[in-house]
Amino acid sequence: MARKRQNKNLPTFDELIIPTLKALKKLGGSGTIEEISENVYQIANISEDALQILHNENGLLNEVDYRLAWSRTYLKKYGLIENSARGVWALTKSELDISKLDANEIVKNVRDQHKSAEPKKIKPETETEADILEQVEETTNWKEELLNTLFSISPDAFERLAQRLLRESGFVQVEVTGKSGDGGIDGKGIVKLSGFLSFHVIFQCKRYRGTITPSQIRDFRGAMQGRADKGLFITTGTFTRDATKEATRDGAPPIDLIDGELLCEKLKEFRLGVETKFIENVDVQHDWFLHL
Repeated sequence: MARKRQNKNLPTFDELIIPTLKALKKLGGSGTIEEISENVYQIANISEDALQILHNENGLLNEVDYRLAWSRTYLKKYGLIENSARGVWALTKSELDISKLDANEIVKNVRDQHKSAEPKKIKPETETEADILEQVEETTNWKEELLNTLFSISPDAFERLAQRLLRESGFVQVEVTGKSGDGGIDGKGIVKLSGFLSFHVIFQCKRYRGTITPSQIRDFRGAMQGRADKGLFITTGTFTRDATKEATRDGAPPIDLIDGELLCEKLKEFRLGVETKFIENVDVQHDWFLHL
């Protein structure tokens, strides 16, 4: 039985389980979260309006992506998918026959695992979807904390952070201009490939809690026209699907996008204000290689 639906316009997390598998199949068996999500949106016919619904008022994820995260968790615990340290998710068996799978059976099986493993912690089988989704909060808490910190610093400090991030990423001659009336251009830099090719890049930094629209992408492109090979749009918010399409529209100068989630990941990767503590435990999984 499907979980209680909090918003009639949104699919429940268990309704996204099979579309997630279909998306991975379509991608050749593996893909990043962004690739999987984009394919699920199409497979499940999720509208742009539905994707604008946030999980909570100050949250980082929209409600659909939040539920997709839980769908992936169930599929992983069921043994159908796995994820690498670099954020790539993959089917554990390439010959998987999705038509023989039942989402309700997957949910029941995983919950039964929890019942036997943690009988004192597991909630009743009758728990609502809202109860279930609360368990995945910890995966986004640190990102929300980081974004709230970014909103508390000065605009100049945020631009300097972007400058530092680009330098750590391999850019050279990175300058912050921040001139008012300059079409939203906040800085420029040069990125070199293999020491031979170089591209001039203009970037814009926008501390924003909402979504970036196609018109904002077009305005930025107009400002960079004839001044750079590429554009880079950095925001603490998100981009609509149409904005993403506009950024890579054929015949127009390309613009790379960094949303709030990717910004958090990059700050974590380069240890810029984010410290990760862990103990490495290496275990070779011999059976994994048998299913390639």
